[in-house]
Amino acid sequence: RDAQKMEAIGTLAGGIAHDFNNLLMAIQGYTSLLLFNLNNDHPHYQKLKKIEANVDSGADLTRQLLGFAQTGRYQVKPLDMNETVEKAAAMFSRTRKEILIHHDYQDSLWIINADRGQIEQVLLNLFINAWQAMPKGGDIHIETKNVALRQDDGTRYGIRPGRYVKISVRDTGVGMDEKTQQRIFEPFFTTKEMKRGTGLGLAAVYGIVRGHGGVITVESEQNRGTIFHIYLPASVEKIVSRHVQVTMDFDGRKTILLVDDEAMIIDVTGDIIAALGYNVLVARSGNEAVKIFREKCNDIDLVILDMIMPEMGGGETFDMLREIDPEIRVILSSGYSIDGEALEIMERGCNAFLQKPYQIDELRQKMSDVLTMHEV
Repeated sequence: RDAQKMEAIGTLAGGIAHDFNNLLMAIQGYTSLLLFNLNNDHPHYQKLKKIEANVDSGADLTRQLLGFAQTGRYQVKPLDMNETVEKAAAMFSRTRKEILIHHDYQDSLWIINADRGQIEQVLLNLFINAWQAMPKGGDIHIETKNVALRQDDGTRYGIRPGRYVKISVRDTGVGMDEKTQQRIFEPFFTTKEMKRGTGLGLAAVYGIVRGHGGVITVESEQNRGTIFHIYLPASVEKIVSRHVQVTMDFDGRKTILLVDDEAMIIDVTGDIIAALGYNVLVARSGNEAVKIFREKCNDIDLVILDMIMPEMGGGETFDMLREIDPEIRVILSSGYSIDGEALEIMERGCNAFLQKPYQIDELRQKMSDVLTMHEV
């Protein structure tokens, strides 16, 4: 029952986040357009920048919702968790001087496949949770370890047996009673006073870890501190560094096909693309996109494709466009992904992912990267 309840709430959270992201995209887009040709000494410039800052705050909230909904993996790549943990800890410690962080990293730690941004969000949420449990300062102990979970371990944790990377985060804070431990991963449950917490932090942590095929457990005693253990599946992949040479290109003769079923996204993004100097064609469904591309594929240089659309979704649309032109260049755009769908589409040959809501500079850079990128 608990699992079904969490899944149902996760589905609701994902749907709300998707629609809210579209609203944020419209607000962000029109704000970007107003700022595009505005000098910073204009009387409205700072007001518009404050709108952008509020949109960023809204986007942070949706990212937490998406994390809880287990639909937030965007760019899954091989990761070295020792390096990722070290960077997150350094980022946290710069602003929390009263907390001492201790490390115990295993040498030759196995690689995992994960979204770096999501994993950093998990770690920072755990660090912040520990800091709030130690109002007078204290210690955070971080350990990484290679572990092999047996069949009975997998059954106990609800995951497959096999090789996992274990990350443990222990604090010397006030701890929790048994009743609190049973509820800490529930959305909107918080022990913090009003305005100090949304109740989404640990729910997002739980969703992100589960979305990566892992599990998180907690051990705590009142006045004895708390320890979280995260298990993430190990990967056989290796980290490969690539050097990419990028040339900026804003050739107004290039034509962009924008595909989205939301009228407000079509309107604002179409205006932004035109403001950047490109020709714009619009399609309000996957079927319409295929029809337009079949007629004008020789004239279309890039497709910006929404992932979630009725009737024909982004994945099916992408496959049909690829059948017409195997060399097609596509930027996949969405407020969230569903059960790794974005990753699957990217692996089939999509060139880039653009997360809504995005600013005009993000769109411009991503378009330029895809239009002009050459690996050497």
